[in-house]
Amino acid sequence: MLHIDILTVLPDLLKGPFDHSILKRAQQKQLVELEIHNIRDFTTDKHKSTDDYQFGGGAGMVMMIEPIDNCLKHLKSKRIYEEVIYMTPDGERLNQQIANQLSMKSNIAILCGHYKGVDERVRQYFITREISIGDYVLSGGELPAAVLIDSIVRLVPGVLSDETSALFDSFQDNMLAPPVYTRPEIYNEWKVPDILLSGHFKNIEEWRHNEAMERTKKRRPGLLND
Repeated sequence: MLHIDILTVLPDLLKGPFDHSILKRAQQKQLVELEIHNIRDFTTDKHKSTDDYQFGGGAGMVMMIEPIDNCLKHLKSKRIYEEVIYMTPDGERLNQQIANQLSMKSNIAILCGHYKGVDERVRQYFITREISIGDYVLSGGELPAAVLIDSIVRLVPGVLSDETSALFDSFQDNMLAPPVYTRPEIYNEWKVPDILLSGHFKNIEEWRHNEAMERTKKRRPGLLND
């Protein structure tokens, strides 16, 4: 089983994404266990504050090290983590290869940043990997964490009803996925390619490969260079 702990100051923001669709079924099948931890429960401040002004001045509050340390100590008393991930815009860009790697882990912790970020000592001493979902800034790391978790969980064996489906996703082989079609065969005179109705599976696979190659050349040529 894959166990993922999420550290956040906004736990309610994450409950919705985890209670539906594939993520919900993965938990029901007991293939994945997701736990959300409120960092405010681990602060010694009577007002449950987890942030403070930054040394040296400047706009924006900074998440304090102590509540995060206390939370991680509590979690590490229960299990050994293979990765403690911090969601941050300046981390390594999330891609399919990273999702593949993380889906083979057993225990992962994910820290969701907020405000101006976290005390740099958190990053220096607690974090093993920093991940970004893109070159832009959001209000916090909760939504990026949900994106990361979704990309990981769907790859866990048994989560998808057709396990081969994930193998043909875009980016798995550094190419975009080919076009897909379903019923009706003809709609508004727009017809499904004859090859897909031929029943010649070898020819169909060749067609799909060629279409994927052409789509990648047109839309994301840099993937082929990688």
